[in-house]
Amino acid sequence: MMDEGTELSVTIAQIVQRLKGAHLHSQLEKQARECLHRPEIKLESLKEDVRNFLRVSGWERKLQNAVYRELHILPPPGHPAAPPEHTKEPLAYMRKAQASWEKRILKSLNSMCTELGVPLARKRPIPEQKELTNKWNEMGTDEPDLSKFRPVYAPKDFLEVLISLKNPNHDCREGLTARSHWGLIQISLNVRAIPQMREAYPELSLTCCQLGIDDHAHIPPDLFESEHIRIGNKVVSEQDSAAAQQYSRQGCPTGLRAQLWALILNATNEPEDIMHYEQLKAAVIHHDLLVDNLIYKDVKLTASNDDYYFVFEDFLYQVLLCFSRDTAVLEHFSYNSATPPKSYIQGKTGTEEFAVVYPPNGVVPFHGFSMYVAPLCFLYNEPSKLYSVFREMYVRYFFRLHSISSSPSGIVSLCLQFERLLQSHLPQLFYHLQKIGAQPLRIAFKWMVRAFSGYLSTDQLLLLWDRVLGYDSLEIVAVLAAAVFAFRAENLMEVTSLASAEAVLADLSTLKVMPLLQIFLFA
Repeated sequence: MMDEGTELSVTIAQIVQRLKGAHLHSQLEKQARECLHRPEIKLESLKEDVRNFLRVSGWERKLQNAVYRELHILPPPGHPAAPPEHTKEPLAYMRKAQASWEKRILKSLNSMCTELGVPLARKRPIPEQKELTNKWNEMGTDEPDLSKFRPVYAPKDFLEVLISLKNPNHDCREGLTARSHWGLIQISLNVRAIPQMREAYPELSLTCCQLGIDDHAHIPPDLFESEHIRIGNKVVSEQDSAAAQQYSRQGCPTGLRAQLWALILNATNEPEDIMHYEQLKAAVIHHDLLVDNLIYKDVKLTASNDDYYFVFEDFLYQVLLCFSRDTAVLEHFSYNSATPPKSYIQGKTGTEEFAVVYPPNGVVPFHGFSMYVAPLCFLYNEPSKLYSVFREMYVRYFFRLHSISSSPSGIVSLCLQFERLLQSHLPQLFYHLQKIGAQPLRIAFKWMVRAFSGYLSTDQLLLLWDRVLGYDSLEIVAVLAAAVFAFRAENLMEVTSLASAEAVLADLSTLKVMPLLQIFLFA
C-alpha cells in the first residue's frame, strides 16, 4: 500500500492529466488570457489577480466541481506495481467470473444474429434515414415486428451466475457459521452491519428531519420544509457539487431536484454537450444496429406497459439509441470489472486489428435496462440534458448493478448485504422462507438490479435515488429491500410457497421509502 502523501500526489496527477484534455481546461485558459486586458490585472501581482478573476467570475467553482466529479469516479490509486486489471477488479475469481459471463452474452448476441440473419450493424439507405429523421420525436408510433428478437439476458439469468460464485481460496467447511449456508450468495465480502450503517447514515436517523416524512400535508411547512427549500435554493445559486450532495441526503424538493442532481453529477448542458448529443443522433440516423431492436423490445416490454412511464416512450428511444453509440462511455471500463465486447468487421474474423467494440459504447442492454432512464424523464424534458444526466448516473452507479465485482456498491455486495441484514434482523423469517423454497434473494434481486425503478411509485423512487446520490453509494438499495421484507414480515410468516411469497410482495407502489429505511436502521 502507498502512504497517504504518495497516494494524494498520485491522485492529483491523475486528475490533472484527465482534466488537461477536457473542454473546461481550454475554457479556463481562454478566460485567463482574456482577463489580461482588464485594468484590475497588474503585472506585479499577475498570478494572484488572474486567480482572483477566475474565482469571482465563477470559473474556479466550475473547476472545483470537475475535480469533485473525478474524485468520485476514479478508483483509489493502487500499488504502482499492480497490473491495470487490479484497478478494474482486485479479486481474480471475480474477474474470471465476469469474463465468462461476458462470453455468454456475446455468444447469445452472435447466435441471435446468425439465427435471424440480421447483421450487427448496417448503413441505412437514404430514404430510411429521412424517414427516421422525420419521426425522431414519435418513434413510439412505430410498430416494427420484434417477435423474433429476445432479450440477451434477464435479471434471473444473471442471479444464477452470482449464486454460482465461489472463492477458490476459501474452504467452505472451515469457519463458516450455519447462517452463511442459509443464503444463496456463498462468498465472503466485507459488508456493513446495522451499527456501522447507523454511523454511515446519520442524516437518516429518527432525530433528523427528512423530505419523504416531514413534508407530509399535516405537518406545518415552517417546521422543516420551508427552511430546507430556502437552503436548497442557496445551494443551487452557489453551484457547489459537494454542498448539493450533502444537501440531498435529507431529500431534494421536487422543484429543485433536477438542478440539484445535475449539479451533484456535474452533468452540464453547454453548447458542446448539445452538439455531442446531436452527433450521436446523427450516428443513429446513419446506421442501424442489432442492439436497436433489443432497445425497442425492452422499452415495449417494460416502460410502455408501466402506468407511470408509458408517456415517455419516445424519450426513452432517443436517449437509449444515442447512448448505444456514445464511445465516451468506454472510459468507464477503466474502473468497471467488465470489458467491452468486441466483434469483427465482416470477412475479417479472428484478425485482431479488425476487431471493433460492439455496441460502440460497450454496453449490451438487457431486459429492464430502459428502466434506468425512465424515472429521469420526470425531471428533464430536454433530450440533451436528460441524456447528459443519464450517462453520468450510468457511469457512476448503474453499471455496478449488472457487472460482477467486489465493489461495496456492486450487485454482489448488495445481494450479500441484503441477505446478511435479513438474517441478523429477522432470522425466523429468513429461515421460514428458506425452508419453503422461497429464498428472499430470488424475490428481491429484480428490485435491486433496477435500483427499484418500476417497482416503487415515482415520487418514492426519486426520494430513494436522492439518497443514492447523497451518499454516493447503492448500499441503501439493499437496505430498502430488507426493510420491505421486514414491513411485510407478518404476512410472509404465513406463506407456504415461493408463489405466495411473491404475491405478498408483488405490489410495492404504496410503500413509503423514508419511514421504512428509518425504522429498519434506527428504530
